[in-house]
Amino acid sequence: MNPNRTARKPCRPPSACPQRAQRAPSRRMPTLLALLVLLFGNDVVTAQPTAARYSPQQILQWETVSFSGTTDYRLVERDGQPAVHADCNGQSGSGLALRTPIDLTETPIVEWRWRVDQVYQGLDPHRKDGDDYPARLYVVDEHSFLRWRTRAINYVWANRQTIGSDWPNPFTDKAHMVAVNSGAPATGEDGWQTVRRNIRRDFERYFDRSLDEITAVAIMTDCDNAGQKAEAWYGEIRFLPAD
Repeated sequence: MNPNRTARKPCRPPSACPQRAQRAPSRRMPTLLALLVLLFGNDVVTAQPTAARYSPQQILQWETVSFSGTTDYRLVERDGQPAVHADCNGQSGSGLALRTPIDLTETPIVEWRWRVDQVYQGLDPHRKDGDDYPARLYVVDEHSFLRWRTRAINYVWANRQTIGSDWPNPFTDKAHMVAVNSGAPATGEDGWQTVRRNIRRDFERYFDRSLDEITAVAIMTDCDNAGQKAEAWYGEIRFLPAD
């Protein structure tokens, strides 16, 4: 399968989104479901050795997975540090994904830095047409032969949800959403945020599943549902021992 193949979402009636009734509805496949299918249905991401950290330069080399156009990812310097800059034009949705085992018995903590300057307005994350975020990071537990057991946690920079809140993905019960940041930074505030999550604990909490490893990590900035432009900056992603 071509990893840049466009996957379609079901049409959403304009009446479901009155604030965007004038826009043609997006037809790409459900974002998270599509990611799981593309990552694990056809081995589109090449396995690589486990590593403790991934620099922006390395993240930019990850596999592009596109669902609706292509979000522009490029290496830049922001606030004196290298970053992957994601520029979403209002119609695109694509991510960068790496399939590689991460040993959670040794490094259960994922830590990353990211930044956004604005969030989307008027979206309900519990609805299928509200599944857009300016920045998100996936961690995935794949089961190659029992694909129905594949699960993913989707850490998002939420548009307006309370930090720490969580909810099922509106498209699939194979994924769970967690708001780790929320809202646009206040004027004059440094937009960079550092996030730390214990992946083992999160899988136990949200899926009642005890894991020794995850098998993939991905970032995504998508905006085709929102029909609004967004920018995000991703810094280094690290996997660390428990405190």
